[in-house]
Amino acid sequence: MKILHTADWHLGRTLYGRKRYQEFEAFLNWLADTIQKNQVDVLLMAGDVFDTTAPSNRAQELYYRFLCRVAASCCRHVVLIAGNHDSPSFLNAPRELLKALHVHVVGNPSEDPADEVLVLRDKQNAPELIVCAVPYLRDRDIRTAEAGESLEDKEQKLMDGIRAHYAAVGACAEQKRAELGDDVRGATASGAHSQADIPILGMGHLFTAGGTTLEGDGVRELYVGSLAHVGAGVFPACFQYVALGHLHVPQKVGGRETIRYSGSPVPMGFGEAGQQKSLCLLSFEHDIDSWWGGPDTPGAAGKRGASALGAAGAQSAAGADHAPPGPTVELIPIPVFQQLERINGDWNEINNRLVELAADGADAWLEVIYEGDELKSDLRESLESAVSGTQLELLRVKNNRIIDRVLRRLEEEDTLEELTVEDVFERCLNQHEVPQEQRPELLRAYRETLTSLYETDEHAE
Repeated sequence: MKILHTADWHLGRTLYGRKRYQEFEAFLNWLADTIQKNQVDVLLMAGDVFDTTAPSNRAQELYYRFLCRVAASCCRHVVLIAGNHDSPSFLNAPRELLKALHVHVVGNPSEDPADEVLVLRDKQNAPELIVCAVPYLRDRDIRTAEAGESLEDKEQKLMDGIRAHYAAVGACAEQKRAELGDDVRGATASGAHSQADIPILGMGHLFTAGGTTLEGDGVRELYVGSLAHVGAGVFPACFQYVALGHLHVPQKVGGRETIRYSGSPVPMGFGEAGQQKSLCLLSFEHDIDSWWGGPDTPGAAGKRGASALGAAGAQSAAGADHAPPGPTVELIPIPVFQQLERINGDWNEINNRLVELAADGADAWLEVIYEGDELKSDLRESLESAVSGTQLELLRVKNNRIIDRVLRRLEEEDTLEELTVEDVFERCLNQHEVPQEQRPELLRAYRETLTSLYETDEHAE
């Protein structure tokens, strides 16, 4: 059995105002081809399907066309959970219809943990996999606010709530596996084993301790305080693999092969330019009967002991005897569908790199950060002239010399990231010595401009 783990598509995301639908479409087409090429049986999508809670019509079209294509392929099941960018109700709306395509959607946590435990069946309708599809857990889903509680109390409640939720879902999955035992295998000839050998996988959308992020990748903190980063120990030991979403850099959690973020399939910002994106392909032993021989089967005890090493978390010696083998994990590299290039330095360094890219016929989107000592007020015009007639496209130009001049910090510890948009505007007015009587009208116009940007109809594509 082969399972493909992906996450964080962020369909509909823009990059400095540039729409990326062609890039997303190219990825989804490649993903469907990869599923067919590798004969994938189950696709796991660990949240942030869309970039906003109100995705555009074009983003929805890409999503549903992909699901229809995969449903007609070798892939028997698709499991999707909601991430923090998704609207649970939006994802859940067509849930019953998508079930007909064997697409299982879990948009929000339920009071009954059984609602998040999916038993997936093979072509003969026999259970082959149990997936604990835990969506993004919002604060209100797992914690009850009380008057007068401290920040430390809130953090502890969040941690306890996340741990309790995963524990309840894991316990429900183990109970289901035990109930399915007679349907799947029955007892061995010696009567030594009567529990099903169906693998249990976990899914989640959260921020684990030690997770790696990059500047500009758009990853948001999920909770207030240090509890945004939960430990790997929150996942029950019965999970043989944990498919995670939220962090965009492909990575293991705590160095464990079987707890992973697949990462985003396309760079979310220029900070990820040059990073190799990938998917996680899991392979389970097809001939699992050989792992579940009775006590007289040669090497059976050794195989069962070794299989426990692949399970997520520690297991007792007794529990290890009942753990089917963990999966092998292979990373499938994702091709670059749209080249991003960040160029920084003085004018000579920037211009030389532009010449190299143009000579190579690159069609990259560019972020240029000018760091030269010379004050270059015509930077944008010079760059436009340099890329004219090429396939290069300027998406962002940052002139650090101008920024340093305009944003003179009033206090040493102030940084641009700590300023609001109105703070920046006010400091620009101060730098240019705009008279006080003119400022109210300028501020009003500025706020109206911001409001018009925020109220843009995202569905009007």
